[in-house]
Amino acid sequence: MSIVYLGDSASEATSMHRAGALQRLGEEVLVCDPWPVVRARCRSRVADWLHYRSGYAALQGEMVDWLRASEAQIARADIVWIDGGEFFGPAAMDWLRRTTRARLVLFNHDDPTGTRDGGRFRSLRAALPWYDVLVAVREQSERELRMMSRGRVVRVWRGYDEVCHAPELAADPIPPEFRSEVCFIGTWMRGEGREKVVLELARRGIDVAVWGGRWQRAPGWRKLRPLWRGPAIGGADYVTAIRGAKLCLGLLSKGNRDLHTTRSMEIPYAGGVLLAQRTPEHEVLYRDGAEAVLWSSVDEAAERVRALLDDSAALERIRRAGMARVRSNHVGNEDMCRTILEAARHG
Repeated sequence: MSIVYLGDSASEATSMHRAGALQRLGEEVLVCDPWPVVRARCRSRVADWLHYRSGYAALQGEMVDWLRASEAQIARADIVWIDGGEFFGPAAMDWLRRTTRARLVLFNHDDPTGTRDGGRFRSLRAALPWYDVLVAVREQSERELRMMSRGRVVRVWRGYDEVCHAPELAADPIPPEFRSEVCFIGTWMRGEGREKVVLELARRGIDVAVWGGRWQRAPGWRKLRPLWRGPAIGGADYVTAIRGAKLCLGLLSKGNRDLHTTRSMEIPYAGGVLLAQRTPEHEVLYRDGAEAVLWSSVDEAAERVRALLDDSAALERIRRAGMARVRSNHVGNEDMCRTILEAARHG
């Protein structure tokens, strides 16, 4: 099967992981990345802000021109898989529909039908009726996509990548700069309170390490600065930091209506102990205290961390059980891609 994969390598780090998973499944995949075209128009902070807030409406003509450069491959494709989709509005989707008989698939694991990101997904939402298959990672998104589109909506869990998050990627031995009692690898987001969780754990005497962007904007940056070990990390460094921590925070985005995230899968798969907020979805995925450590308040999180730091045998049992459970849940990228391809093939 021939797949043209339109994935944004800049704003969605896991996009290329899914392209790799499709290739590992034996599919013929041509990856086309629209980010260079967008980057050329978003060089200044003002331009970047304006395009983001308008849903990239002013770039739609350029997106159509960019698609035309791959017209021969698109015309022959069986599937056009759009990963992210925020750059493609009705004009681009209409061009695709007229150019190819391929099934048009949308995968977006943010919250394109929600309100957190303002106008960012405005063009995407307007283009929803053109898709044949739309993928949702939350109940609300599934319901809203059904209302806003004409295609088949498929619900999946977020996933880990079988290759890019493999525990074998971690450095051995773990370097000191990647060791911690609790780590959080992720971006600071306004209004989510992530800094409060991190600072409260540190106030309790827990060694907390943070990697990620925008933390300098967080309230309490002066106190956070000693905990911040650098910007976002990926690849072997990401796996090494997970393996080097006793427990790894998996924080949700309330604005994104999360009940689980990719961290919920990546941390146990890579060999870390997941320390996550207690939600119905986390309770479906893992047995609390046996395969992951769940909490409903920062106080509870700190108390459970303190107890486990004094019980290395229990930590190791949870780590091993979590690794086994996440694999038995079949939530890797290859599992996810099989489900989506099946929907695309058979409608």
